[in-house]
Amino acid sequence: MNLQELLQLLPQVLTSWEVWAVTVVLVLYFFLVFYVARLYSKPKSFSMIAPPKKPAPEKGKKAAAEEPEVEG
Repeated sequence: MNLQELLQLLPQVLTSWEVWAVTVVLVLYFFLVFYVARLYSKPKSFSMIAPPKKPAPEKGKKAAAEEPEVEG
């Protein structure tokens, strides 16, 4: 197949309804996949805007600090 035959065949392929149907189906499929992926992804937090979270105090250290040790 030479270049002239290829250039004659290319417009026929690009304007066929089968090619258009497959293209539309693929575009709709990708929209659905990206929509579901965005739906189930975690929301991203902006670490520069929100202050860093302080770690929760441990229960064992809190109870020990409230009750002083008695010697005697």
